Amino acid sequence: MDITLAQCFIAVDDHDKAIAFYRDVLGLEVRNDVAFEGMRWVTMGSPAQPGVDIVLEPPLADPNASAADREAMAGLLAKGHLRGVVFTTDDVDATFEHIRAAGAEVLQEPLDQPYGVRDCAFRDPAGNMLRFGRPRQKG
Repeated sequence: MDITLAQCFIAVDDHDKAIAFYRDVLGLEVRNDVAFEGMRWVTMGSPAQPGVDIVLEPPLADPNASAADREAMAGLLAKGHLRGVVFTTDDVDATFEHIRAAGAEVLQEPLDQPYGVRDCAFRDPAGNMLRFGRPRQKG
């Protein structure tokens, strides 16, 4: 059996701000932009990974959800409690400086973790945690 990742989902409260961040700061490409029943889904991805999509979706992508449920999900998103994504990069420090210079909220400066990676962390415009790392060189 051969299983690969095709898509992951990130909740956003403003697709245009999210697109600007993921496209203009992180360098991802917009692959699709779909509106349906008053909601919007934007598919993005790295040119280096054409088979893997990140889908920017509403915090609660269910047209039948109650107003209370929508409000609860929006509150969780605002606190940064809905999603987290881990990216790999060939240069954690340069990636950190680039994203920080773009004005993203820093959660963690580059750090050698005890579990074998060097990484850093930011929040995207919707509050989701994004980590950028690479395995540390042994030696």
